[in-house]
Amino acid sequence: MNPQDIRAAQDKLLFTKLQKERAVIEVNKQIARQEREGPLGTRRRLLATSVKLSESMAPGLTRIAKDCIEKLSVDLPTELYAYNSPQFNAACVKPEEGKLFIMFSSSLLDAFDEAELHFVMGHELGHFIFGHHDLPIGYLLRGNPPVGPELALGLTSWSRYAEFSADRAGAICVNDFEAVSRALFKLASGVTSQVVRFKLDDFLRQVDEMQFEDGEGGMQSAPQDWFMTHPFSPLRVKALQVFHRSELMLENGASVDDMELSIEGLMGLMEPSYLQARTEGDKAMRHMLFAGALAVANADNDISEKEIDVFEKFFGENEFNETLDIEKLTERLPVRADRVVKNTSVPKRMQLVRDLCVVARAEGKCHPAALRQLHEIAALLEVPDIFIEQAICGDAELD
Repeated sequence: MNPQDIRAAQDKLLFTKLQKERAVIEVNKQIARQEREGPLGTRRRLLATSVKLSESMAPGLTRIAKDCIEKLSVDLPTELYAYNSPQFNAACVKPEEGKLFIMFSSSLLDAFDEAELHFVMGHELGHFIFGHHDLPIGYLLRGNPPVGPELALGLTSWSRYAEFSADRAGAICVNDFEAVSRALFKLASGVTSQVVRFKLDDFLRQVDEMQFEDGEGGMQSAPQDWFMTHPFSPLRVKALQVFHRSELMLENGASVDDMELSIEGLMGLMEPSYLQARTEGDKAMRHMLFAGALAVANADNDISEKEIDVFEKFFGENEFNETLDIEKLTERLPVRADRVVKNTSVPKRMQLVRDLCVVARAEGKCHPAALRQLHEIAALLEVPDIFIEQAICGDAELD
């Protein structure tokens, strides 16, 4: 199988579109100029802050790397590094001087078995083979000045599909859906002890319960446990289940077109579809987003043009009006929030808070007053505070 055949369709489509954006072109030119002047020092920093894993130090991990490199047709010498961190994480660093670097946190190496490491290794190599580093999302979202809100939202949407593509590369390397699910379970929950026994059927049933249906109550697990560690883990598992049932993995599996349509449907759960839907819950969320966005933007008593741009991205051009009584809307936030709580599930409310975080970051960073307003709204919606910190401060790099 040609590894390029498994790349997510929307990853390719959005990638091609975003590469034509002027801001992306300019940042890539800047990076290219820096690279022509000499190495950016990536390998030097890795050698200074991490441990380079030789074959004799990590024979098992080296064997896994060689297997994935062969399966994915990686054509660069690859170096493996371990760094000290209690967080499960891995990253593929942009090649430098003809070498590719993959980093693993110490906790991940200690907690993941061989099959799970196969998936993680393949995932990281997937970012390389699909050229994801050619869209420098970290530079763009953390730049000074930051990119505009429309481009920022486009980059965020693309990055989710990029993760799906990388997940497929990992799945190809291990060819074991249970191992893939087990790895994502560990990433999502942080649980590795024998106190909790992983059961694939139970895990998938729990994911099914995470479907974002209005008015669902009494879930057996707290949805925030999934979202806080990795916001998209439930969707990644479902997307990989669809992938494993497709013709790319099974002789008589579902067609690639059907697979991609199913995955686009899943991704719709991460978009503000409540802006168009007509249920009572959707109406309550729209009203809350309208008032909440204005309250967050006005928290520092100065609504900027960029904040207005984000607001109108949600509600339409020219929907912002200077005559809006923002003070009154802010005062009635508890009433609107109560309607949302009564008519929607926790994941839906987390989706709404995430969209408010987009408003808060319109200027590239969150004003302290806006952050306080976000926490007040999250409390009204019964969404954990830590979710805001992750949405506001989450790492923009691919991992």
